[in-house]
Amino acid sequence: MVNPPPKQPIRNPTRTSPGRSRRKQHRTDPFDGILLVDKPAGFTSHDVVAKLRSHFRLRKVGHGGTLDPMATGLLVILLGRGTKLSQRIMGTDKEYAGIMRLGIATDTQDADGTILGEQDASHITREQVQTEMETRRGDQMQTPPMVSAIKKNGVPLYKLAREGHEVEREARLIHIYRFDLLDFQTPDARFYLKCTKGTYVRTLCADIGEALGCGAHLAELRRTAIGNMHVDHAQPLDKLIAEPIEQLGERIVPIHAFAPE
Repeated sequence: MVNPPPKQPIRNPTRTSPGRSRRKQHRTDPFDGILLVDKPAGFTSHDVVAKLRSHFRLRKVGHGGTLDPMATGLLVILLGRGTKLSQRIMGTDKEYAGIMRLGIATDTQDADGTILGEQDASHITREQVQTEMETRRGDQMQTPPMVSAIKKNGVPLYKLAREGHEVEREARLIHIYRFDLLDFQTPDARFYLKCTKGTYVRTLCADIGEALGCGAHLAELRRTAIGNMHVDHAQPLDKLIAEPIEQLGERIVPIHAFAPE
């Protein structure tokens, strides 16, 4: 006579280990993920994060790449477990539309700065501007501007700049995929740019102005894409704030849609 196999203990199918339970809960949390925001001018990236956090009473909020206050466009907001994607998103390529203004150099290399000098740029031709843009395609070393969030001995460079200090900055390798002149009406050159992370668009403009001998600064900038995320799918900040929190949850891209587990 063959003995029957020993009975296996009956397990409660609804009971899971604490770790598995937590993972399941995280995956179904509507406020874990990515929110695409169309940042208005005049706001820092931190301002947008703080406004969303306080308005919707969210505990964990971050962003995937800084935009200068004067700039508009795509800002990737990271919520809950989505904050773990910060480095991954910041490491992706960026696309911009902007306007470079010739003849005026500023201390911040953009329209928010103090004018350092003005020169006549009426003699500069479209071909000259286009040539300077083309020479900057590919790999190059770029020295970050003093007015930036990069830290020197733990202190942001922009704070040192405000105190009148200028320190040596280490040049960084960047890559310009495309730098296209879309329109040129002196003194403004409208352009499209696709580049790697860490590229300072205002520094590109200032360098071109210096090369042309007339000075230049970044007059307008709009970030249109980060990786495969486009500003066309983003919502203006004021519209998001006017919506109920339930609708905010519907606009969040879940983590698994961006980075499958």
